[in-house]
Amino acid sequence: MDAHAVLEQLGEIVSPDQINTNEADLYEASADRYKKFAKTRKALDVPAPIGIVYPANAEEVSAILQFCNENGINVIPRAGMTATEGGLENWKDITLVVDTLKLDKIIKIDPYNSQATVEAGVPLQVLEDELRKIGYTTGHSPQSKPVAKFGGLVATRSIGQFSTLYGGIEDMVVGLECVFPDGHISRVKNVSRRAGGPDIRHIVIGNEGALCYITEVTVKIFKYFPENNKFYGYLVKDVESGLKVLREVMVNGFRPSVARVYSEEDAAQHFYHFHDGKCVLLFMAEGPKGIADATGEAIEEAVKTHQDGILSQVDSQFISDWFDNLNWSQQDIDDEFEEMRTSDSHAGYTTEISADWETIPKIYDAVMARVKAEFERAEDLTMLGGHSSHSYLNGTNMYFVYNYKIHCAPEDELLVYHHPIQKIIVEETLKHGGSMCHHHGIGKFRSEWTKDEHGTAFYMLEKLKDAFDPNGIMNHGTIFPADEIRKYIYQED
Repeated sequence: MDAHAVLEQLGEIVSPDQINTNEADLYEASADRYKKFAKTRKALDVPAPIGIVYPANAEEVSAILQFCNENGINVIPRAGMTATEGGLENWKDITLVVDTLKLDKIIKIDPYNSQATVEAGVPLQVLEDELRKIGYTTGHSPQSKPVAKFGGLVATRSIGQFSTLYGGIEDMVVGLECVFPDGHISRVKNVSRRAGGPDIRHIVIGNEGALCYITEVTVKIFKYFPENNKFYGYLVKDVESGLKVLREVMVNGFRPSVARVYSEEDAAQHFYHFHDGKCVLLFMAEGPKGIADATGEAIEEAVKTHQDGILSQVDSQFISDWFDNLNWSQQDIDDEFEEMRTSDSHAGYTTEISADWETIPKIYDAVMARVKAEFERAEDLTMLGGHSSHSYLNGTNMYFVYNYKIHCAPEDELLVYHHPIQKIIVEETLKHGGSMCHHHGIGKFRSEWTKDEHGTAFYMLEKLKDAFDPNGIMNHGTIFPADEIRKYIYQED
């Protein structure tokens, strides 16, 4: 079926104003922020989708997916458009982007049962603003908070800046509704816990649009006590010293909302006014006064326990001010794109991984050494560092962050700069037994290593794809490796 025929038949399923074929919008929809430099320079090397469709309810999603499933049409589910790993990139000539724009209703805010139900297109910030009016919070605050939407947050297994206290999105989801390629609408009911077989929420959470389309989500909500927030900052000897303090707090049973350590290089771009060329360790304690006070005391005790790694304490107001300006608005995203129109540089590329406490510093040191020794364009790097920002009882994550000057064609930037660095990070992480993706997801550009990430458990992931999407129409190339990955990662001889 050609593009014209697809759009003509689609017009029998939804109304004409629910189908967008604007050329500029289709170009924007052909890739996500993973290829933002090439996109800005109008140099994307992937086909544009043939249309963007905006269903208004689960029944319309069902009809659209059935139509696509019967006719072999690739579907890319889309919500807030802040994806960073190529999950929204298109690799098929005939593709429809199914966007959550019209799924925008807050269905119910239920403070007595501490939960809220929203359609998948509700922006996180919109729900957060409503909750703050009644003294509650979602507890979820990714950097994309002002523009992210719930369908995308759940589909990508999102995490927020306060996750060490509140958890990731998977800890917050109570129930949900989703639609599978054959049109079946599934609803996972809202209960506090059950033992009715495997937890089927997790077929949906983190599926990245490769198995189903999310239409509705119920999440936990939490009482909000901003008056009790406590901020702590320290300059520390090295990354490992900071990690030891993080670990001390966590294994002693305390959960600050924020617990982070930054390398010297990464600290310089966040804390230029006080980092003094050193690593930075910071915490935030929050919640009811008794809990916030006890957590603050535990942080101070952990710092004393590892005093040999602490160089000095930082004024807490510096840390508070930094958090007040951490999230990115749509204007910030637009400004970044505008800067790339004229500047041949890339700032803030990240590859985030996770491992246990013992292994994280080994991975960090190995990656730093290999990139400096093996990366052929190392002289173009303007920053190479990292930070840990999400901790658990048994381990933590590491963001590797790298900036560089670009001396190649825009369409080659990822092949020349990003992929070689990411390859080293992933190789070292998998070699040491860590996870190659802590929360950004696999998308399309880490799918090369999906089988290595899961090992013998990839069998279960494959069976899910075979069962729920046997015709392979859901987000071709995302999570599950496709042949096209070689075109975009490996240089041609």
